[in-house]
Amino acid sequence: MPSTIRLRQLTTAATTIVFALLFTRAISAQSTATNQAAVDRVHPNIITVFIDDMGWSDLSCFGGSRSKTENLDRLADEGLRFTQFYVNSPICSPSRVALSTGQYPQRHRISSYLARRALNDSRGMAQWLDPSAPMIARQLQQAGYATGHFGKWHMGGQRDVGEAPLISKYGFDQSLTNFEGLGPRVLPLKDAYDGKPPQKHGLGSGNLGRGPIRWMDRSVITGEFVREALVFIEAAQAAGKPFFVNVWPDDVHSPFFPPKVLRNGTDGSKRALYYAVLDSMDQQLGSLFDRVRDDPGLRENTLILVMSDNGHEEGAGSSDPLRGAKTWLYEGGIRSPLIVWGPGLVAEQACGTTNEQSVLCALDINRSLHAICRVAPPQDVELDGEDLSATLLGHEANSRQRPIFWRRPPDRPGTPSRDNPDLAVRDGRWKYLVNYDSTDRQLFDLDQDPSESSNVVDEHSDVAQRLHRQLMDWNEQMPKDAGDPSWPGQ
Repeated sequence: MPSTIRLRQLTTAATTIVFALLFTRAISAQSTATNQAAVDRVHPNIITVFIDDMGWSDLSCFGGSRSKTENLDRLADEGLRFTQFYVNSPICSPSRVALSTGQYPQRHRISSYLARRALNDSRGMAQWLDPSAPMIARQLQQAGYATGHFGKWHMGGQRDVGEAPLISKYGFDQSLTNFEGLGPRVLPLKDAYDGKPPQKHGLGSGNLGRGPIRWMDRSVITGEFVREALVFIEAAQAAGKPFFVNVWPDDVHSPFFPPKVLRNGTDGSKRALYYAVLDSMDQQLGSLFDRVRDDPGLRENTLILVMSDNGHEEGAGSSDPLRGAKTWLYEGGIRSPLIVWGPGLVAEQACGTTNEQSVLCALDINRSLHAICRVAPPQDVELDGEDLSATLLGHEANSRQRPIFWRRPPDRPGTPSRDNPDLAVRDGRWKYLVNYDSTDRQLFDLDQDPSESSNVVDEHSDVAQRLHRQLMDWNEQMPKDAGDPSWPGQ
């Protein structure tokens, strides 16, 4: 009997030990999972969708009546919309530089679109963005992020400029671009729809080398960028790494070549073709949004931001009721729709709402993403953006505290009948525009007059004078370009 009791005691003790070990392992596993989740929340995934030449009011979720854009609309319905968001140039290359670096593009001598070597020189511009610029991709890459760029680049390597740095030199692990960049490229074929063979539209990129080239129907290239991005995202998931991905389509930049099925439903006008292309782009982006939405691991830890790089091309899209369009410093050239989606990151009470009061710009997006990803910005340079991460995530409705400054592209002075002011600044409710020689001063109260129809410079001369000094001081700190009569190259 004693031996039996002793055996039972030993058995019980052993069982207790086994259960204790199993419990410890379970707790350890749970703790590991919790820690991984905590790590994931510390380093959320980021996807930026930077659409080329889309107007402020083109999307139906921003009041557009000619487009369907059901995938972008759904993203907006589930996320947070901003109506007073600005890009930092009314034209593509400098706008992309601002978002990527968090600095005014004039600091890098990129104040208009990058083109041929001689044209860049004649406008007082650099040939490409210096790869030592403070790229957010590089900061995130160094912090352990997988970084990918899929779509239009336009910060170096185009036309006859074939020795520009590859996209990988700017902090990206992988890239696929078009004729406005180097490395692996997809170049467009324009289908003539008239029985003629498709036309190559590579703008000389096919002769530059520096990476494999594929030719594809222009109408489906965004889908190819999306497919490559999805493969990249899956690889990052498999490796257990957070990711930073740019998907930058250029469908709605002319020339407009929608798929035949959509083209046949138009009257063939420039505007109709534009909106057909916009709807096609929306359809192609849908698989990206669905992939993130339907994956619980991505849905709760991914932030998607949708913006346009500048205003609409005149005669194509719309920024109504705003004044101006692409290349202009009026609101229609520089104000962009902004959609922020992230069910696990955006405040629940903010999802499905519209922020109509916060004033912010692409410089602030850059600085805020550093904060959201818990990655310190570079310490040896000054970023021009402000941390508005709490605003982006819907916890606050704060605005940028410092003014936002703009300089027109040097090759876009306006038209014989319409002058494009040289400089502009927004500070709170006020927007001030003026030429280099201090002529044509214009002041608008955007709270009361968002369409910039009533110049109140005489009624508020003190405000105008204050903004004039700030604007001229800012411009004096920036390298000059050929738009300025005092440019040394003149």
